[in-house]
Amino acid sequence: MKYLNKSITEIHELLKNKTITPVDLVEEAFENIEKNKELNAYITLNKEEALKEAKELEGKEVDNLLFGLPIAVKDNIITKGLRTTCGSHILENFVPIYNATVVEKIKAKHMIIIGKTNMDEFAMGSSSRTSYFGAPRNPWNKDKICGGSSGGSAATIAARDVLFAIGSDTGGSIRQPASYTGIVGMKPTYGRISRYGLVAFASSLDQMGPMTKNVYENAVLLNALVGKDEKDLTSARREEEDFTRFIGKDIKGMKIAVPNFLMGDIVSKEVKEKIKDTIQLLEKSGATVDYVDIKYLENAMTLYQIIAMGEASSNLARFDGIRYGFQAENIKNIEEMYLETRGQGFGEEVKRRIMVGSYLLSGENAKVYYNKALSIRDDMRKEFKKVFEKYDLIIGPTTVTTAYDLTDPMDDPRKSFMDDVLVIPVNMAGLPGMNIPVGFDNKHMPIGMQIIGNSFEEAKIYQLGSFIEKSLNLELTPGGEK
Repeated sequence: MKYLNKSITEIHELLKNKTITPVDLVEEAFENIEKNKELNAYITLNKEEALKEAKELEGKEVDNLLFGLPIAVKDNIITKGLRTTCGSHILENFVPIYNATVVEKIKAKHMIIIGKTNMDEFAMGSSSRTSYFGAPRNPWNKDKICGGSSGGSAATIAARDVLFAIGSDTGGSIRQPASYTGIVGMKPTYGRISRYGLVAFASSLDQMGPMTKNVYENAVLLNALVGKDEKDLTSARREEEDFTRFIGKDIKGMKIAVPNFLMGDIVSKEVKEKIKDTIQLLEKSGATVDYVDIKYLENAMTLYQIIAMGEASSNLARFDGIRYGFQAENIKNIEEMYLETRGQGFGEEVKRRIMVGSYLLSGENAKVYYNKALSIRDDMRKEFKKVFEKYDLIIGPTTVTTAYDLTDPMDDPRKSFMDDVLVIPVNMAGLPGMNIPVGFDNKHMPIGMQIIGNSFEEAKIYQLGSFIEKSLNLELTPGGEK
């Protein structure tokens, strides 16, 4: 019998009644992963330890909705005793000695980590094809990308291997793959979740978040991940709240903005039509939807390139072969060790971004490029805030097209950023944003819509997302299996 295709409330009752045990769930998860191994969704599996933890839970009280449930964790999140590679050769054999704060939080809920998911190397990419371990495949069509950088997390949820995964989002890396694979992916407000133990790409943009098959389960997992952490000075101290509290509530009277930039010529006709259909649904349901202009959105991609690459060049300087990770062989001196270790250890995309970032931060360039980008980014944040003075939420397409072929060329550096052009503004402004599936193209590939909220208003995003989900009632399992 399959249990992981049930809702978490159904599984919770089965566990409480002792009809099933956590071992049953973990074994089923690994059976699913084995069945779907051609998806290449995982870099490292945690089978022995996961089964051991599941067995230990059998005698414990089932005290929360997440108890005993398997979860997948993106491979740039530190896990004690479990290999963490960031999808890179340079960390191929790195086994951490501590846990990220989010890992401690899910363990406190007695969730069981079943493996580390595949990803773009150091989260740099939008298709997960820069991974040293090969690209994950899209469960809807195995010849298509599943997006990036949280591609493995998206693939394993879409394939229904497990109910929960954690991704990270620096410039759309949760929402974009969620759109390509027909799942729900939330990037919370910057500071909502502690970044302690997330291997940094761009520290002022990085944020972890939940990836699930539906809105309710996404909100339940977010409940478990949030909170102030003294180990991360950018984490926010907020009153405890239940992110599920508005789920199922009416949206009548809700005011929603659609930025004209997000519905521009760069967006394919099929994607745009599906968003327009959803807008009509919202208007018929009593919501007010207006098209608006938001200044600086067209600059977001350029700002992202400057800020993210500058911060990446600084953050990745620590990977030099001295303290941990890969070290080149047959080296004669320290300079050669740096050159050879980093030259052999990093992939082409990562090296390109480090070099560009180093240039952007060198000498006067820091003032000319990086500091100016930060200033314009602040102006963009203020423009978003003006919109939220009049509107509850902002919506628009998550991606400009549906998932494209794995064999598409990778020789255009701008292509990677253009895949994320609609999702990057949310990171620039530090706002929460969530992908929700809204339909399919003519080849039955998922189309996603993003819902953007004001800072710390994730619950309102879940309210609209759950309404759309219930209204559309899409069949979102590849192959049609329930």
